[in-house]
Amino acid sequence: MTDALFDRADAPAEIRVFGIRHHGPGSARAVLQALAEFEPDTVLIEGPSDADPVLPLTVADDMVPPVALLAYARDEPARAAFWPFAAFSPEWQALRWAYLHDADVRFCDLPASMSLGAEREVGDRATDNLLGILARAGGYSDFEQWWDAVVEHGTAQAFDEITDAMRALREDVGIDDHTARREAHMRQVLRATVKAGARAIAVVCGAMHAPALTGRLGPAAPDARLLKGMPKVKTTLTWVPWSHSRLSLSSGYGAGITSPGWYHHLFTQPADTTARWFTRVARVLREEDLPVSSAHIIEATRLADTLAALRGRAVAGLDEVVEATRSVLCDGDDVLLGLVSRRLVVGEALGSVSEDTPTVPLDTDLQRNAKSLRLKRSAEARHLDLDLRREIDVARSRLLHRLALLGIDWGRPAESEVRSTGTFRETWTLRWEPELSVAIVEASRWGTTVESAAGATVADRATRSGIALADLTELLERALLADLRTTIPSLVTAIDAAAALDHDVLHLMSALPTLVRTVRYGDVRGTDLSSLEHVCDALLARVCAGLPAAVTGLDHDAADALRTAIDDVHLALALREDPTATVRWLDTLTSVSERDDIDGLLVGRTTRMLRDTGRLGEYEASVRVARALSVGSSAPAKARWIDGFLGGGGLLLVHDSALFDLVDEWISGLTDDDFVDVLPVLRRTFGSFAFGERRLLGQTVRGERTRRTEAPPAVDRGRIALTATASILGVSA
Repeated sequence: MTDALFDRADAPAEIRVFGIRHHGPGSARAVLQALAEFEPDTVLIEGPSDADPVLPLTVADDMVPPVALLAYARDEPARAAFWPFAAFSPEWQALRWAYLHDADVRFCDLPASMSLGAEREVGDRATDNLLGILARAGGYSDFEQWWDAVVEHGTAQAFDEITDAMRALREDVGIDDHTARREAHMRQVLRATVKAGARAIAVVCGAMHAPALTGRLGPAAPDARLLKGMPKVKTTLTWVPWSHSRLSLSSGYGAGITSPGWYHHLFTQPADTTARWFTRVARVLREEDLPVSSAHIIEATRLADTLAALRGRAVAGLDEVVEATRSVLCDGDDVLLGLVSRRLVVGEALGSVSEDTPTVPLDTDLQRNAKSLRLKRSAEARHLDLDLRREIDVARSRLLHRLALLGIDWGRPAESEVRSTGTFRETWTLRWEPELSVAIVEASRWGTTVESAAGATVADRATRSGIALADLTELLERALLADLRTTIPSLVTAIDAAAALDHDVLHLMSALPTLVRTVRYGDVRGTDLSSLEHVCDALLARVCAGLPAAVTGLDHDAADALRTAIDDVHLALALREDPTATVRWLDTLTSVSERDDIDGLLVGRTTRMLRDTGRLGEYEASVRVARALSVGSSAPAKARWIDGFLGGGGLLLVHDSALFDLVDEWISGLTDDDFVDVLPVLRRTFGSFAFGERRLLGQTVRGERTRRTEAPPAVDRGRIALTATASILGVSA
């Protein structure tokens, strides 16, 4: 706590500067104590000075930290900055104290319009760097430990000591130009506050800035020159929810801390802090069905207090409780300790803002939809299984798909934990990130509701010049999932036009599976997609006409890519169940499989497809395999053929003994050099088999070796029959 005097003709104003560490619970308690003793009529707080209109919301009953001030450029919402506050942030506590005690309160740092104009990251890492120097000078390995010892368990008198220490460090290290401008603005606000008649002024700011605001403030002209000409942008400010995980250093936040969950506990549980903490740890472990008793909690508390005493500390800090947790509650298991760290030390608490908080219409519509669909924002990831046969789940699916189109990734598609092969099920992972507030502002330019905005962005993408056919078909599929029916006709028209202009067979083949899925999905959703049927037919006709020429003269990489495309089209047509389209496709595959002037991978693959569909008999398929493995081709060429024929289908070898013998004899007959040449292809072929297929194949190989090396024992079938008959009749054989 440092006094500064500002002389006036009538009486000097008393200014006290409280240098704090952002998000420090000890600082928050010390600030509250200092404010209660000083009883200022005005409180100035480090923060964007143009945010004053939204400050009264801090005392709203439904405003629950952690929250953050969001500032964004009106013409460029992606240019944004956050000023986060937790319950244990000194600035937050100072704000609430001022409103609850009828003191004037305002922010005094550079306005957000200047901060965004200067394109500087919000966050004061310089303060933490200087505190790190102080910590090392005091014999601590990091400033978190030093701050706990000096401030978290100290008194308000530490403000003077910290300011003096920071002054000495500033003289040695200096400050950058941006910091100098910030402090110049703070002094200008301080001068204006005194001039307005304030007599008792409390300034709550980062410890690094405290020396610049104490003592005589000096003339205003130098500060005015520093601020003159700074660029500005038109800015909007509001409050948004924040989370403890976003306060951590690991999130990349500039003024982050390592243990927001622990700091929240320190601030809210000043009595029996350690024991209450271990009670929370025990609860987390019990939720994982781990046996944790009251005796464990007592022993962990005793160990943490003992470690603190041995290290000369008044109370146990984070290091002590972590070590006690690892030893007593987690039995030395670092995996369990990591679980405790994520859930408690860092934490996933998500704040909420007042309903009166200004926001864009799109966010209002999103909140209304989410509330009606019972979708709650949470910082913890949670799975949401949707059954599309239920009306509410269909509505949830539409909302999440529309948000995804707008770049608001509240939900991400995930693998379902429920076993189901139906197309009526979707699974999402929901997690609300504070940055999504910026994404909502960015997306608001497309419309005032989620549905209209999603439709507008789809229409915009569809009309962009140079958009690829595959991108258009994907966009159509996503529009159907989002139930944006008004955009479907224009998308179908765009796809038809793009397909007519695209002469690359691989592009056409890449687009066809998506179109087929779209038609099928439309059947499930009840959307009329009859206009898309002729597009699929036209696309397939062009693929079938162009594929025989497209397979000629390909290198291995190009052949691999075309094989994948052939697989996708084949599966898509099986899904479509159109006999005419299937016959046309199989005719094309037949013409490819009969050629000997193309990569064997494609010949083997098309041969396998014809066999599986019944177009080619098993005997004829075996003849083709034998011919492909006969003398006349190089070992690598044979391996490519086998890779195409067997890739992804290990059970065929298990159940077809003739095919197994052909492949086995070919591999066994390879020379050492040939085997080395074909090994990479064989590894890829057999590596594509499922684990169960590989195991059965291994058993088959071992059984075949045994059959060949050991003659089977003679079986007297007549004797077996007589023995069975005698047993049934109850007589001796």
